[in-house]
Amino acid sequence: MFFIFVKQPMRKIPVGCFAISIFTINNTDFWEVRPIAATRLIPLHINKGKTIAQTLNDRTDYAKNPEKTEKGDLVTAYECDPFTVDEEFMLSKRQYEHSTGRRQKHDVIAYQIRQSFKPGEVTAEEANAIGYELAMRFTKGKHAFIVATHTDRPHIHNHIIFNSTTLDGNRKFKNFFLSYLAIQKISDRLCVQHGLSIIEPKPYREREKRTDYPKNPSFRDGICEAIDAILQQKPEDFEAFLRMLEEYGYEVKQGKNIALKGKGQQRFIRLRSLGEGYSEEEIRAVLAGAREHQPKRCRKEKQFSAAPPKLQLLIDIEAKRAQGKGGGYVRWAKNFNLQQMAEAVCFIKEHDIGTYDELVEKTDAAIARFNELSDSIKSAEQRLAEIAALKKHIINYSRTKETYAAYKKSGYSKTFLEEHREEITLHKAAKAAFNQIDSTGGHGKGKSKIPTIRQLNQEYAQVLSGKKAAYAEYREARKQMQELLIARKNVEAILGVDQKQEEQRRQQEQQHNTDR
Repeated sequence: MFFIFVKQPMRKIPVGCFAISIFTINNTDFWEVRPIAATRLIPLHINKGKTIAQTLNDRTDYAKNPEKTEKGDLVTAYECDPFTVDEEFMLSKRQYEHSTGRRQKHDVIAYQIRQSFKPGEVTAEEANAIGYELAMRFTKGKHAFIVATHTDRPHIHNHIIFNSTTLDGNRKFKNFFLSYLAIQKISDRLCVQHGLSIIEPKPYREREKRTDYPKNPSFRDGICEAIDAILQQKPEDFEAFLRMLEEYGYEVKQGKNIALKGKGQQRFIRLRSLGEGYSEEEIRAVLAGAREHQPKRCRKEKQFSAAPPKLQLLIDIEAKRAQGKGGGYVRWAKNFNLQQMAEAVCFIKEHDIGTYDELVEKTDAAIARFNELSDSIKSAEQRLAEIAALKKHIINYSRTKETYAAYKKSGYSKTFLEEHREEITLHKAAKAAFNQIDSTGGHGKGKSKIPTIRQLNQEYAQVLSGKKAAYAEYREARKQMQELLIARKNVEAILGVDQKQEEQRRQQEQQHNTDR
């Protein structure tokens, strides 16, 4: 802000990109000069992979969007028709090329002016009239333009698009240096004439900084939201569910996998690719009352909810000091250790642990349980690998049986062996595997019959199911073991217990009890 010493009558006028207020002190007039908000001038370029006509059509269609302009009532034009504005812009460009013989060297095909107003201060019709007058004064009536007033946001704003080529087709608009200041000057004068306020920019430090950047919804999110809304209405059956999807504007493609395509989509999206809870089988189960539908948005909120504090090991501050850590790190480490000590005490109370010996017993039991489950999973994985290998040998044996019989019939001819070496090798490997089963009886019980593929598939499914069930318990046991080990180490650090000496003492007590 600065002041200009003048001798002028009292009044308030806009000058360029500044708002000036005049006030009097001791019979002397001062002008208070304040910067005001800028109105943007945006060159419109050719989109990558599109022609000039396609780009003009996209830009003008966005400005004329009926959902934002009250079904097109807030679209006005100068020297063109709003419905064919892109074609008329192209016609003037062809006329310019024909009359001048020049081809467009750069990719600027039109210009856009954005003009915003304070919420609740102006009507949409008045905003459109101000935008029209702004475009007329800036282009001096030499360029065709449209003015589209959008009301889809709390603040009413204009999109003014004018052709880069003049109406006579002999010249093009030249975006001169500081052209945005000229637009600001015209826009501010028009606002003052209509009794509207001028938005003043705040200093950088006083601005509200945006920290929340919501993710733009995807086509998949839109389909999931539509399915959530339909399932809340509880349709009678799956056919009624599909009819309601069509009412929501989705094209349904039925077949092996049901797929949907909404407005703006180029490809169909299968239901089974939407994630858990949105496949055809799961939706049918919800409609039949066999399961409850949980919207994906609710699951995300639960997923990103604040997690409980994790129990961690105490930091050896002296060792860190020896490594060269400074005083700031030491202060942080002390606070961290205090927090972890409190977490360890809470953990012990939650698990009803009264003494150190009880903590040691529970830790040892958790380690034993973890090792037991780990061995169980490893044996299951080994058996699954054996079943897969045996299935492969059975298939190879069946496929190469005739070849090996012919090889045997030929008197084990070397020529035949060279011609069918791969098949004969596979057959011999399968026979060796079968002989090993016969000699061991599968599990040391004497000779046994070679199982069939069906029997192996059944056993494979049983072992795999058992492994999955054990793995869920394994993860829980591993988590419990890790927490108990950390709590034990932290308690030992708090009590000053030497782990080696304590282990020797416990072994001596066990030996003493055994002798008695």
